[in-house]
Amino acid sequence: MRFVFSKLFYLLIVLGFIPLSLSWGRPWLRWGVFAYDVILISLAIIDANRGHLPKGVQIKREFGGRFAVGAETEVHIKVRNSTPRPLSLIIKDEYPPQMRLSGMREAKVRLEGQSSAALVYGLTPPKRGRFEFGQTVVRFRSPLRLAWSETKVGEQTAVKVYPNMRRAREAELKALGARSLVSAHRKTSWRGEGREFESLREYVRGDELRHISWTATARRGKLTTRQYQIERDQTILIALDAGRLMTARIEQETKLDSAVHATLALMSAAARGGDNAGVMVFGRRIQSYLPPGRGRDHIEAALEALYSVEPEMIEPSYARALEFVAANSKRRSLVVLLTDLVDEEGSKELLASLRLLRPRHLPLVVTIADRDLKAVVRAAPETARELFTQSVAEEIMHLREAALRLVESQGGLALDVTAAALAPALLEKYLQVKERGLL
Repeated sequence: MRFVFSKLFYLLIVLGFIPLSLSWGRPWLRWGVFAYDVILISLAIIDANRGHLPKGVQIKREFGGRFAVGAETEVHIKVRNSTPRPLSLIIKDEYPPQMRLSGMREAKVRLEGQSSAALVYGLTPPKRGRFEFGQTVVRFRSPLRLAWSETKVGEQTAVKVYPNMRRAREAELKALGARSLVSAHRKTSWRGEGREFESLREYVRGDELRHISWTATARRGKLTTRQYQIERDQTILIALDAGRLMTARIEQETKLDSAVHATLALMSAAARGGDNAGVMVFGRRIQSYLPPGRGRDHIEAALEALYSVEPEMIEPSYARALEFVAANSKRRSLVVLLTDLVDEEGSKELLASLRLLRPRHLPLVVTIADRDLKAVVRAAPETARELFTQSVAEEIMHLREAALRLVESQGGLALDVTAAALAPALLEKYLQVKERGLL
């Protein structure tokens, strides 16, 4: 058993050195001090190994909630002394070193008999995934109080760190504002150019002529127009690219991290709008697939499907991914492809694969830029390095714009945004599709 000497031990050692000051000309006194120190050290070692944590002491680790990226979660180390005697303990918890610590994970606790206490500290995970907690280290006084004996209690615990759903909902509210709240009420519908008839009303300047009801106009004797509501129970399928280009880091996270939070924001908005949303993650193969649905349980299933997704250093297979979508989505859907494009070869494969979706589905290709390239080329270059940077930026912009125009020429929709603007822009595009009745 591991141990450390106590203050009492060191005090007794110091007291043993006092006779040495009187040992001049008395060698037997020096031998006596030496024997005293050997006996004291031996006694302390035996005492430390004889000690054990009383059976009436229970130590348990509990978490204040589910771990999410960038959000602090409290960790509670609860200690219960069921024995009648007071105890002094030193507790140190072994937490995942990748997480940022807030507070103290080590403390000295004095417990009276039949009492309890708790050590509380906070942890903030830097990324999604699976993390390991070690055991809790406990030090307690040996029977003769000459040492602190050390033992480990509890089990190693694996925890899941999920995407930050709060961040996704904040992006939803920021992008949709009051429309997001309105859609949560079943009796209120977004109005737009959907195909579900809602009511008749008097014509006002600016209404489209195709919406005029001529039979109602003849019956009422004044121009009457049809009013439509945005359709519910439509299907959204989000295809999440986990290939090489999605490994690029922007500030503290990868493009895939940004895409995951945008995916959750869109799924939340779709559920509030009465639509079903599913998600598929792909690289060279299909990594995970969650069929379209909605509701609290469905969002929980999406979090489970996305918490451990990591990008791969290989090119994605658009053909395999979109073949899977075409085979598994018989109902007309808005297929949102979150990806990135740089080279011409990747664009060719994507454009060829999009034909698998048309005309049954409506594809929306969303490319995630590393930075605002338009801002890079806007200013006049002052150095050769800046000139070279602008040339590269202009070439990338040209290739991306050409690829996205080809997507639109095939009847799809296209969106090119930075990672920071991804979630709001994606939600606005979704709402435009709904309001214009494109599905």
